[in-house]
Amino acid sequence: MGSPTTVPSESGSGESGSGEPVSNEPGSRHPVAPVAPAGRDLVIDLARVTAVVLVVIIHLLMIGVGFDATGAIVMSRPLEAQAGFAGATWIGQIMPLFFVAGGFTGLVAWRSLVRRGGDWVDFVRGRTLRLGPPTLPLFVFFAVAIGAATASGVDPAMLAYVAAGTGSPLWFLAAFLLAQVLVPLMARLHEHTPGATMAVLAAGAIVVDLARIATGIVDIGLVNLLFVWLFVQQLGFWYRDGWFFRRRALTLVALAAGAWLLIAPPVVAGWYSADMLVNLNPPTVPLMLLGIAQASLLAALHRPLDAFMRTRPVQAVAYVVGSRAMTIYLWHLPVIIAVMGLTLVIPGAAPEPASVAWWLTRPIVFIVVAAIVLGISMWLVRFERVPTAILEGRRRPGAAAVVVAAVLAFIPTFLVMEFFLDLRIAIVGVVLGVGSRLLLRPRRTAIDGAAQAATGRAG
Repeated sequence: MGSPTTVPSESGSGESGSGEPVSNEPGSRHPVAPVAPAGRDLVIDLARVTAVVLVVIIHLLMIGVGFDATGAIVMSRPLEAQAGFAGATWIGQIMPLFFVAGGFTGLVAWRSLVRRGGDWVDFVRGRTLRLGPPTLPLFVFFAVAIGAATASGVDPAMLAYVAAGTGSPLWFLAAFLLAQVLVPLMARLHEHTPGATMAVLAAGAIVVDLARIATGIVDIGLVNLLFVWLFVQQLGFWYRDGWFFRRRALTLVALAAGAWLLIAPPVVAGWYSADMLVNLNPPTVPLMLLGIAQASLLAALHRPLDAFMRTRPVQAVAYVVGSRAMTIYLWHLPVIIAVMGLTLVIPGAAPEPASVAWWLTRPIVFIVVAAIVLGISMWLVRFERVPTAILEGRRRPGAAAVVVAAVLAFIPTFLVMEFFLDLRIAIVGVVLGVGSRLLLRPRRTAIDGAAQAATGRAG
């Protein structure tokens, strides 16, 4: 292998690792060698930001609203109508990459927390506070907007179509929150039986898919919210601990190619769609293979990608997007729909979807959408930020409260995944979101009460 490979020590999430270099030789369980400024792995930052931006671009190109030659309003999905779209999704389906990055950052955060004396309750609380609150203002918005539209007599079919489309990104929060709150358990399994853990997850995903295919019961596939996404998240653990970096670049490219090749036979057999977006919900085995391919290529290209990320303009863009990634992800579709509606009342601003004029105006629309989303995020980003220090004189909620809060945060997004967004689910999201926030608040102690009383007497 030559000289030890440099392994990034941590993510761009701001969560610190040990910072202690450890040998990268095969016998080392946790190889670490900081490479990025302040211990950040800038390539993981790039992966997260790229995933978010690509999702926005894909959705922008999938929504076509405009006027045809007769002046009638036309709605279509231009990107999906392109020849070779299904094949392009084998590369463009980047949700596995986001879970790989999530595994990397989750493991770093968990180990850092343990070193500081924290436990799984602290971790689950922190992850729920990080992923739950950003959905609350969105559910409030949808409850008000759908309620007002219903009351004003908007066509129910059109309203249901728009609500389902704009609320669809919420599925991700259900899957990601579920995977992240299980990081403490999965990290322990990774420490003691890393290979067996991956084998069990892979076998479980295959069994679930076979049962779904054999019975035709789609909902059986929901079990793979655990098997598939935990498998991909574990890849992030292996990435963090240097497994991919101990392989030569050619080996990693071969591993990626092999993973893609393994997707082909079951697709040809008709077990899975050739469109990897269709294989997303419920999650299927091809997503695990895409995760292997994407993690392998990310490691193989780490050196040039790291050099690219070290330029100040690129870091600035990555910071702006990365620091409000969840807000951008959750709000980009409502903004896209609103912008599309606005173009309908501006003469010449809504060419026929898929026409030459439509394609040529997409960069302009993207700039407008990006500007609006970033503007919204200036206020909404506060819901993404979790204070790192516990208020003095206060204690954390108990384990039961934290678990219930995580469940409350999970339920509304899972309902969106299963039934699509409507007024009832939006209201449920508001109520359960508020309940989750209240359960996660620091609790007052007797000292707090005495100090407050003393302050009152002194006043």
